[in-house]
Amino acid sequence: MSEAERVGPTEDLAEEQELVGSHTLGDNHRILVEPWQVREVGLSQESLAVSESLFTLSNGHIGARGNLDEGDPSGLPGTYLASFYETRPLPYAEAGYGYPESGQTVVNVTDGKLIRLLVDDEPLDLRYGEIISHERVLDLRRGVLERDLVWRSPADKLVRIRSTRLVSLTRRSLLAINYRVEPVDRPLRVVAQSELVANEHTPSRSDDPRVTAAMKDVLKPVDHHADGLSALLIHRTRASKLQLAAAMDHHIFTPNGHSVEAISHHPNWARVSVSTSLQPGEQLRMVKFVSYGWSSQRSMPALRDQVAAALMSARDAHWEGVLEEQERAYEEFWAGADVELDGPVEIQQAVRFNVFHAYQAGARTERRAIAAKGLTGTGYDGHAFWDTEQFVLPLLTVTAPDAANDALRWRLSTLELAKERASTLRLNGAAFPWRTIRGQECSAYWPAGTAAVHVNADVAVAAARHLWWTQDEDFGRECAQPLLVETARLWMSLGHVGADECFHIDGVTGPDEYTAVCDDNIYTNLMAAQNLRSAAYVARRWPAADVDDAEIESWLDAAGRMSMPYNEDKQVHEQCRGFTDWQEWDFERSARDEEYPLLLHAPYFDLYRKQVIKQADLMLALHWCGEAFTDEEKARAFAYYEPITVRDSSLSACTQAVVAAEVGHLDLAAEYLAEAALMDLKDLEHNARDGLHIASMAGGWLALVAGFGGMRSLPERLLFRPQLPPGWHRLRFAVRPKQCRLTVEITAGSVRYALAGDEPLELTHCSGREREDITLQPGEPISRPWTAVEPLTPRPAQPPGRAPVTL
Repeated sequence: MSEAERVGPTEDLAEEQELVGSHTLGDNHRILVEPWQVREVGLSQESLAVSESLFTLSNGHIGARGNLDEGDPSGLPGTYLASFYETRPLPYAEAGYGYPESGQTVVNVTDGKLIRLLVDDEPLDLRYGEIISHERVLDLRRGVLERDLVWRSPADKLVRIRSTRLVSLTRRSLLAINYRVEPVDRPLRVVAQSELVANEHTPSRSDDPRVTAAMKDVLKPVDHHADGLSALLIHRTRASKLQLAAAMDHHIFTPNGHSVEAISHHPNWARVSVSTSLQPGEQLRMVKFVSYGWSSQRSMPALRDQVAAALMSARDAHWEGVLEEQERAYEEFWAGADVELDGPVEIQQAVRFNVFHAYQAGARTERRAIAAKGLTGTGYDGHAFWDTEQFVLPLLTVTAPDAANDALRWRLSTLELAKERASTLRLNGAAFPWRTIRGQECSAYWPAGTAAVHVNADVAVAAARHLWWTQDEDFGRECAQPLLVETARLWMSLGHVGADECFHIDGVTGPDEYTAVCDDNIYTNLMAAQNLRSAAYVARRWPAADVDDAEIESWLDAAGRMSMPYNEDKQVHEQCRGFTDWQEWDFERSARDEEYPLLLHAPYFDLYRKQVIKQADLMLALHWCGEAFTDEEKARAFAYYEPITVRDSSLSACTQAVVAAEVGHLDLAAEYLAEAALMDLKDLEHNARDGLHIASMAGGWLALVAGFGGMRSLPERLLFRPQLPPGWHRLRFAVRPKQCRLTVEITAGSVRYALAGDEPLELTHCSGREREDITLQPGEPISRPWTAVEPLTPRPAQPPGRAPVTL
C-alpha cells in the first residue's frame, strides 16, 4: 500500500462506515451516519454550498460557514456577526400608510478563514490536480471542524493538509484554526498565505436593482495595518453606519526555519505569508487566531484595542489552551442537553446535529437576535422571526437558560421600537416585528408580516415560560413583566367583545401563511389568552405604577371570553372563523402538475380563500394550548387538517409529529420526526445552501421531548405522556425545571423519572389517557408503567404526494 493510500480512510473503516449508512449529497460525496459526528467523504462542487451550511461553526456572535480553508472553490462565502447588517430600500409597487420603508440584510463581514497554499509554486485548488482523499468531520461533542486532505498537484507533487477550526464558546470574539502541511513522498517548498478579505464577491440575493446596488461593497474602508504576524482591517457599513474591526495573528512552527511577510497595502485585504521547505515526515504548522468586534457607537480606537486584546489573550493561551476550553464548554453543555435513543442511528445523529446548531445559534448572542438561519447563511436576509420564541427558545430555556435569557432580553431592548410600531398601527402597547434584525419591521408584504400579530403572543408566552422554568426573579421583574404587560395592552386594543359576548381578534394572519387576514385564528386567540393571563400574574407579582386592578381584571375577562370557532356540523374546531366551509383546494391537480411548494406556482389570491394549509396552525394550538381541547377534539382536528396540510414550510413537520404522538399515531409521528430532524442533513427542501433551518432543528428535539416524551407545561407542574414508536427500545432526555435537573428515561412499557436538585417537583404522569399526580423527591427516582394512547380515528392521509419523508 502506498503512502497516499495509507493517509486516507482504510478499506476496513470505509466498509464499517458504509454499514452505518450515509446521506448522498452529490457524485462521490457522502455524509456518513455516526452518532456523534457528521463526516463528509469526498467533495462535490454541485453540493458545496450545502456542506458549507452543514459545517458552519458559530457561537451566536460569530458564524463561520464551512468554506474550504483555501477559499476556492466555494458555494457561498460567508462570515457573519450577530445583528451586523446593512439597511436597504424595500421595494413596493404601491406603498401605503404604515408600510416599512427600509429593510435590513445580514452582511458577509471580513473573511478570516482563508489560508491559501502553494506547493512548489502550484496553488492548491481542488478543481485541478487530483484529490486522493478528502474528509471533513464536524465533531458535535467537541465543537470543532476537522479536515484531512491528500492532494496531488498538476505537477505530480503529493501533499497532505490537515486543519482544525473552531469558533470559541468561551472567547466570544475568537475564530481559531490549526493548519498543518506535510509532504507525502518527496521534499516540497510550500508557502502558506493567511488572509483577511473584506467585500468578497458573493452571489446576488435579489433581482431588484435597488437592492443589488444597496448591497454592493457594503463595507467602507476606515483603517488597515499589518506588522509581523498580525494584520488589522477596520470598516464601516455605508448606510447602517455600523463599525467593524477584524484582526488576525499567528503562531508558526517549522522544523527548518521560515520566512515571513506581512502585507496590508489594500484597505480590503491583508496577508501574512510563511515560506519554508519540508522533507517527508516534517510539518509546517500555522495557528491562526482571528478576532472580531463591532459597534454602532464605539470609536475606531476602542474597536481596534478590543480585537488586539482578544488576540493577545488567545496567543497567551495557545491553540492547546483554546481547544481545551472549547472541549470543556461543550462537555458541560451536553451533560444537560443530550438526547439518547435506542432507535434509528440516523435520528440519533440528526437530533444531536440539530441540538448542536440550535445551541450554536444562541450560545453567545448576548442580547442580539437569533435569526431563522442562525449565522449559517444569508437565507431570509438574516432575519429573526417568531420561530425563535416558539421553536428555538423551548429548547434553549431547558438546556442553555442563559442563552434563552439573552434572546428574550434582546426583545426587551426593542420594546420602545415595538411601542412605536403599535402607535403607527393605531394600537396600544407593543407590536413586535414579523421579521427583523435590529427591531424594526422589515416585511414589505403586510398580509404575512404586519397582520401576523401572533408574534407578540409568541414573545410574551416565551417570556412567561422562561420565568416558570428558571424561577429567575430578576428576569421576571426586569424582562417578563414589561413584555407581558405591553403585549397584553396590544390585544385589548386589537380585539373586541362581540354580540355573542366572546372576545374576537379579527383581520390577522396565523402561522399558516396560506390563510391570511382572517378572523379569530384559534392559535392567535389562545396564545393571546395565555399572554393576558400571564400578564395579570406578573403585574400582580411585580406591580407597576401604570397598571391598576381594573386593567388586570379586563385582561382576565378577555382571556376568559376568547373565541374558539367550531363547526358543529363537522364536529371540528376551525383554524379561523368559517375556514371549514371554504372551497377545498384541488390537491390532485397540484400533485399531478408538480406544483409544490404552492407559493411558487399558485397566486396567493387563490391560496387565501381555499382550504389549503402551508404549515401546522391549529396543530400548534393543540400542542401549546392543549388544555383548551378535549382528547376527542384533538383527534378529530388532527384527522381533519392532516389531508389539507401540504407542509410547504420547514416549521410544520415537527408540530405534526408532536400532535400525531399525542393522538396515538406513533408511526406517523416517527415519520414526521424523521422529516424534521433530517431537514438539512438530507437537504429535503433543496435550500440548505442558503443556511440551515434552525427552528426545524429545534423542532426535532421538540418532536422527541414533547412528542414521544409527551412533555407539557401546565400551571405549576409538568406533565409527561411517555410513549415509544414502533421499533424503538429507549429514549432518554433531561430538562431543567425550577433550577432542578429532571431526567426522563423511557423504555418498553416503563418510564423512570429522576430528579437532581434541592426541592421536590410536582409532575403528572400519563399512561394512555389516564393521569397520575406525582411528587418527585431529589435523589429518589420513581418508575411508572406506560401504555400507548389508543387512536380515536384511523391514521389520516396527507395531500397526494405530500406524505412525510421516511428513512
